[in-house]
Amino acid sequence: MNVFLWIVQAFLGASFAGSGLIKATRPKDKLLGMFPWVEDFSPGTVRFIGVMGLLGGLGMILPAATGIAPVLTPLAGVGIALLMVLAADVHIRRKESSSVVVNAILLMLAVLVAWGRFGPYGW
Repeated sequence: MNVFLWIVQAFLGASFAGSGLIKATRPKDKLLGMFPWVEDFSPGTVRFIGVMGLLGGLGMILPAATGIAPVLTPLAGVGIALLMVLAADVHIRRKESSSVVVNAILLMLAVLVAWGRFGPYGW
């Protein structure tokens, strides 16, 4: 199970760090093609969402890999889960059902990491 959690952590870490970096660094008008929901938010909010995604992605990997404050890894899982609940709410309001499915899958993976690393497969 430990290896499986590492695989999930690597997937979530790469996904959220990559998309978070894009949202945090690119102008809002350049993001509209990739992320249609950004039209509903201010540039500052989109940047904040990007920074939170980047931090969540880094938190999935770095604390556990370095052994420095490894409790941050399951906390990153909780943070990503919360981010996915909020994202699902946005997609439900925008009637983007396929995005809600993706949010639900990412939510379950983040909860799995939080459960595993806080519980029986912690450091």
